[in-house]
Amino acid sequence: MKKTYQGGCHCGAVRFEAVIDLAAGTSKCNCSICVKTRAWMAFVPADAFRLLSGDESLRDYQFGKQVIHHRFCGQCGVRPFAHGVDSKGNKFYAVRVNCLDGVNPQELIDAPVKYMDMLHDDFRSTPAETRHL
Repeated sequence: MKKTYQGGCHCGAVRFEAVIDLAAGTSKCNCSICVKTRAWMAFVPADAFRLLSGDESLRDYQFGKQVIHHRFCGQCGVRPFAHGVDSKGNKFYAVRVNCLDGVNPQELIDAPVKYMDMLHDDFRSTPAETRHL
């Protein structure tokens, strides 16, 4: 069921809200940045995400093909979300579920996880090993 969640970075400078259906699934991937930052994401379309405050505190990091903007707070360093454009030209947000406020732990326990092999640019395939993600 879709629900509006609020969240943000550790210091509170960056705040957002997003309409997410955790029961519809979350994602983890094995690309070089997601492995290092232990990213656990829920993907939402642009119209389901709203930055409430902190645009001036956000910094941007891109690597590789530079298609995803990995946003992080310039004050505390936390990465609350990323954004990009899919192959059909639709803007999306990848919200870090660990940055959502007040989520019932059972919602996260029950949320299905899809693993993506982005180390090999293949979001449709599951990596051979996922236990470390």
